[in-house]
Amino acid sequence: MTSPNEIIKSQRIHFIAIGGAAMHNLALVLNQKGITVTGSDDEIYEPSKTRLDQAGLLPEQMGWFPEKITPELDAVILGMHARADNPELLKAQELGIRVFSYPEFVFEQSRNKQRVVIAGSHGKTTTTAIILHVLKYFNRKFDYLVGARVAGFDTMVKLSDDAPLIVIEGDEYFSSPIDRQPKFLHYHPHITLISGIAWDHINVYPEFEAYVHQFELLAESSPKGGMLIYDDTDDVVSVISKKERADVQPFGYTEHPHVIREGVTYLLKPNGEEVPLKIFGGHNMKNLNGAKTVLEKIGIEDFMFYEAIQSFTGAANRLERAGENESTAIFRDFAHAPSKLEATAKAVKNQFPERKLVAVVELHTFSSLNKYFLPQYKGKFNTPDVAAVYYSPHTIEQKKLTPISPEDITEAFGNPNLKVFTDNQKLREFLLAQEWNNANLLLMSSGTFDGLNLPELATDILK
Repeated sequence: MTSPNEIIKSQRIHFIAIGGAAMHNLALVLNQKGITVTGSDDEIYEPSKTRLDQAGLLPEQMGWFPEKITPELDAVILGMHARADNPELLKAQELGIRVFSYPEFVFEQSRNKQRVVIAGSHGKTTTTAIILHVLKYFNRKFDYLVGARVAGFDTMVKLSDDAPLIVIEGDEYFSSPIDRQPKFLHYHPHITLISGIAWDHINVYPEFEAYVHQFELLAESSPKGGMLIYDDTDDVVSVISKKERADVQPFGYTEHPHVIREGVTYLLKPNGEEVPLKIFGGHNMKNLNGAKTVLEKIGIEDFMFYEAIQSFTGAANRLERAGENESTAIFRDFAHAPSKLEATAKAVKNQFPERKLVAVVELHTFSSLNKYFLPQYKGKFNTPDVAAVYYSPHTIEQKKLTPISPEDITEAFGNPNLKVFTDNQKLREFLLAQEWNNANLLLMSSGTFDGLNLPELATDILK
């Protein structure tokens, strides 16, 4: 059987669904290594489209073309956006060409490296980004895979021949349309961090127990001599991680001690010294301490961590500042799941307790738009002084979900003052009508509010 290392030497790889966030980054990296990369997709959005175009990898036509799959190919990498009956996939299977899922390929490329995997329902991107930032700060040689853009890194993935270590953000979603195993089970980590468990991906795991079971499998996969690092304040994670396993060392962590003064968070070192940060929020103080624990295990001492963490600005769309003036700050965050919603809103309110908080969440994912899942939001969005929800009935129709009404959302959230919008221009008008003196805006979504021009909105609010 052809291995990815042999494939790298032979130089011919085709990507099915090349436009995905992870897929296009891997394609760019392999192309930079001199490999002949081709790909197909039926829809490609920004920034993938521009980045692929600049590298000469953007497909000439959108769609699937079985004629692109020839015996000369050494491998096909299959993305989650494709379907099991994809015509290019069927042709590859007919010709006997090796088909890799994304995580399978990454593992084979890192088989001889020390593997660190950061998992969990929330916080894994920021935790991974902190580790990458600190390692880069001290010029450590390492490979990585992270789920968002991180300042100082050109791509979201790096696979080299000589790095002794790889840090991987591992998620619990299926590996590919023909591989129903969670991605993180492919990586076989030596060091595992589980940041927390809160039900997500209802379209994949309809029951909470099935969802939790995937993390149990991850913990059980720890090798002898492995390390399992976990959020000690999360009841579900604690039960899983504290289970006795032969020759596996568990390490729990909590929020790093800190204080907040005039909108700035300071870490408190054991000797009482204060370390100023550019990030904030109780959830980020846990992410930070989890990352610190991982870094200790791979040779980064405390004094080094405290030096490097001061310049960390966060991962893209994770409490990212979209604009500010003397009396108003606007934040964009990826949050959409109930636990993330609650933690992010509390973080902004605690950081600026004297300011009014206006917060808007877009329900955009399969889980958040599922009528059965909606009650999970009850009581999770009560921190904002003004709370609003946006969703698109058209998106519900596209995802072939049961229709929901604004009244369904108000009832599920348990907040009678909740504002619900299905028209993004009406949402815009509502936000512009707010009093913004001594007030902050928090916009939370994994989508785009149906193409609402957020930079323009931020400019108009801050006038």
